[in-house]
Amino acid sequence: MFATIYLPNFYLQAAMRHQPQLCSKPVALIEEQERKPLIIQLNEAAEKAGICKGMTPSQALARCLQVVIKVRARSQEKSIQEILLHHAFTLSPFVENTAPGICTVQFTKWHRHPADNRLAASQCHDNVLRVIQQLSKCDITAKAGIASSPDASFLVAHLASPVLQIENAKEFLAPLPIETLALAARSD
Repeated sequence: MFATIYLPNFYLQAAMRHQPQLCSKPVALIEEQERKPLIIQLNEAAEKAGICKGMTPSQALARCLQVVIKVRARSQEKSIQEILLHHAFTLSPFVENTAPGICTVQFTKWHRHPADNRLAASQCHDNVLRVIQQLSKCDITAKAGIASSPDASFLVAHLASPVLQIENAKEFLAPLPIETLALAARSD
């Protein structure tokens, strides 16, 4: 079994982490080191105001004068990634630092008897939920997906609220529209 812990809007979370008063306001994030800064992430309030990824800050301001434009906070990103990994290692010694805001955990304690595996899977879910709650106490929003393969757990994490565990990846993913899978694979 694998669990993927995913921090949605990782770069934006890092930039806003110590400014909780911004959560209800429209906020957009730019990469200021680019020749032409473009919005790379935004919160739900900014989306509702008509702002989109790829806009320039001036285009965003034209859509919504209240939008707060933030720049990436690389030191905060590093700090949050370290916190994520620290908590992931409480689940298993087999943790991969998959990408910014994403880590994959492999659980190795599986048994031959199906009833024992169901108990282990239940404990796995509870432990991953505990980690999500601990991250929340650190002002970090996280989701997690648990599945039989790392790729499936990655896709499931994007659909979780906050933790989703599936038994059969093929059955779970088959009815989903391809757009959902493409968004998950493309996000962050």
